[in-house]
Amino acid sequence: MASELSDRLAAVRQRTFQLVAPLSDEQLHRQVDRIMSPPVWDLGHIAAYEELWLVCRLTGEPALHPERADLYDAAETPRAVRGDADLLDADSCRGYLAQVRERSLAALETADLAPDGDALTADGFVFEMVAEHEAQHTETVLQALKLLPPGEYVPPRGGEPAVADARPAGGAVEVPGGAFVKGAGPRGFAYDCERPRHTRVLEPFRIGAAPVTNGAHLAFLEDGGYRRPELWTELGWSWRQREGVEAPLYWMPDGEGGWLERDYDRIDRLELERPVSHASAHEADAHARWAGARLPSEAEWERAALGASADEANLDQRAFAAAPARPSATPSDADCHQMLGDVWEWTSSGFDGYPGFRAFPYPEYAEVFFGGPYRALRGGSWATQPHAVRTTFRNWDHAERRQIFAGFRLAWDA
Repeated sequence: MASELSDRLAAVRQRTFQLVAPLSDEQLHRQVDRIMSPPVWDLGHIAAYEELWLVCRLTGEPALHPERADLYDAAETPRAVRGDADLLDADSCRGYLAQVRERSLAALETADLAPDGDALTADGFVFEMVAEHEAQHTETVLQALKLLPPGEYVPPRGGEPAVADARPAGGAVEVPGGAFVKGAGPRGFAYDCERPRHTRVLEPFRIGAAPVTNGAHLAFLEDGGYRRPELWTELGWSWRQREGVEAPLYWMPDGEGGWLERDYDRIDRLELERPVSHASAHEADAHARWAGARLPSEAEWERAALGASADEANLDQRAFAAAPARPSATPSDADCHQMLGDVWEWTSSGFDGYPGFRAFPYPEYAEVFFGGPYRALRGGSWATQPHAVRTTFRNWDHAERRQIFAGFRLAWDA
């Protein structure tokens, strides 16, 4: 197990360096929006987080930069002020990351990974947590890099996303009601907010076989969807008016009645069969109401996703784009497609703890966000690394956020 954990840590670190390699020091230090961090902060934070959990907590050794502990603590230094902070420069961050990794691997050699050992190290829990944390930050960095002016960041694309079937994956599937077991089981890595596993009882419902496509959302737009307040919640309409939102983020009119979409350095004609991306929960709610539908609850989404596999999913930052909505090689048991990868999917549920929730190993990961203005998302995106996605994984954000690689699928009462 130690060898597998070491390999996972190394693979995630390789991806981190691959993504930031094309960036100049100025780009690494630039904060393009107050809702995002400068990428160089993420580098320092990744190092500090790993040092805290794999060095200080496991071995008792001191931190290399104790004077910067609060600076690289996400709770102590909110995103809005990180661009003005006294951050380590890029070369210092790389050195910090290397020094910490050397100490972490030394800690791994002596850690008790037995399943019945200390909860922090049992089955490699804390090492898995650190690897997944870094993988999550690479996706966050990609969100920030997409906000850069067109052409400033050219992603290391690995080709177009694979398509398993040429037929469109449209329509809806029926999901029977009844009891199902929700959440992650006791073994294997999962965050505390995915536990404890518990039984939920659902009414029968219908859910989209695939995420809503650009083409479907374009029909909503062309039917005046962004100009009809009756389709929006009060909060959503207020946000749309205040921000002047007329289409998903990165959509732009072509001047001839059509639409283009910017994708990092590329500006191409809107691909109608791809899942809509960079849409807020407010836009998703309005589209669903226009379509005579609603968004699925978190429980409905997880029930429909049972049996979905990440094996053939569009993940891992390979194509840097969602794949067209097509039948996948590994659908869920309910015959839903693209439940994992491509785009995160907004749900109708607020973010809260499960019955019997217990924070572990720290409340700042999830518990401090419970009961607030956050909306739950599920499923991962093309930018999510495979070991950081599963059908029980829970993401959350403000309903107005659009920098995340998020879309939605529709649901209906049966």
